[in-house]
Amino acid sequence: MKKIILFIAVAMMTVTGVKAQSDSKHEIAVSYGALANSEWLDIIENMIGAIFGETYKDDIFFGTVGLEYFYHVKPWLGVGAITTYGQLTQGSYKGEDKVGKKSNRYFTVMPAFKFDWLRRDVVSLYSKLGAGVTLRNEIREFDGERSEHNTDKTDVHFNWQVSVLGVEVGKQLRGFVEAGCGEQGILLAGLRYRF
Repeated sequence: MKKIILFIAVAMMTVTGVKAQSDSKHEIAVSYGALANSEWLDIIENMIGAIFGETYKDDIFFGTVGLEYFYHVKPWLGVGAITTYGQLTQGSYKGEDKVGKKSNRYFTVMPAFKFDWLRRDVVSLYSKLGAGVTLRNEIREFDGERSEHNTDKTDVHFNWQVSVLGVEVGKQLRGFVEAGCGEQGILLAGLRYRF
């Protein structure tokens, strides 16, 4: 009977990921994501601008670059922060005539939590949640006579990241992909280093 109980206990620990991966408490990561909240905000603003006859073309979106740090207070719980940077430039048009350009830059800082719900030596599955603020700088430059309407404004707004599923593969240096939504993007990938 003791052998059966011991076997069940070992099997449950294996399935639930209780086995410690290592003594690593710190991790840093760099990522690149697509379809971030800021991109969606620009899409909505462009649709509203189109109602008033101003359209935007020639989009160049830099994407969202993220930098993360987590400290593991428990093997399954990391507490830290996420920072991101994104940039978009667009040509501004009235009808078919280009009248200027618009540039947006986004810098975000979010306290965050990382939940490692399967932690192994070579592979881990996790979820991540962060919420904070984005500093958004928008510059509009118009050509010719309209240059008097040039603007340079900065505002701050709430932002977040919810990564429902993340997969890491590797030892100390790990590659990862995540799916979710927020300022890091709907899909993102990167490298993480544990120490």
